[in-house]
Amino acid sequence: MTARAKDKYTPRLQTQYNEVILPELMKKYGYTNRMQAARLEKIVINMGVGEAVADSKKTKNAAEQLALIAGQKPVITKARKAISTFKLRTGLGIGCKVTLRREKMYEFLDRLVNVAMPRIRDFRGITTKSFDGGGNYAMGLKEQIVFPEIDFDKIDEIRGMDIVICTTAETDEEALTLLRGFNMPFQS
Repeated sequence: MTARAKDKYTPRLQTQYNEVILPELMKKYGYTNRMQAARLEKIVINMGVGEAVADSKKTKNAAEQLALIAGQKPVITKARKAISTFKLRTGLGIGCKVTLRREKMYEFLDRLVNVAMPRIRDFRGITTKSFDGGGNYAMGLKEQIVFPEIDFDKIDEIRGMDIVICTTAETDEEALTLLRGFNMPFQS
C-alpha cells in the first residue's frame, strides 16, 4: 500500500458499510463472498426547471444550487424535441442532474439522512413503496432549502429534486436491508 493510499479519507458511511452492514448482509443472505452482497452503486440527483422556458437564468441558478448540494458540477439537461404547447424548443436547458459515485456518494447520503431529512417539515419517514423491483430506490424532495449549503436569502425560487439511489441488490428486500443499515428513516 502506498503512503498516499493510507492517508486517503474514508467517509463515515463507507466505513460503517464495510465494518457493520456488509457482515450483516453476508450473514442474513448466506453469502460466501463479499462481492455478492448488495452495495451502493451511485446516487443520481435531478432538478427539473420547467420555468426555464421563460427565463434561461433559472436553469443556471438551479445548477449552482445543485452544485452546492452535491459537491460536484451538474450537467444541464436539454429538451430533445420541440413542443409548441409548452413553448419548448429543441436544445433549451430545462433542468440539471448530477451522478455521485464513491466518496461523494457516501458523503451526500450521510448529509441527506442526518441533516436534510430531519429538517423537512412534518416528516414522518419515507415510504418503502418507492423501490423499482431491481433494488433501486427513488424519492423526491419538495424543497432544496432543507440542505444547509443553500442560503435561504440567496435563492430565487424553491425547487424540488428527485434522488435515485442505485444499488447492486437483486431484490427490493435486500436493498431495503442495505438502506436501513445506513439509517434511512423508513416508515414502520
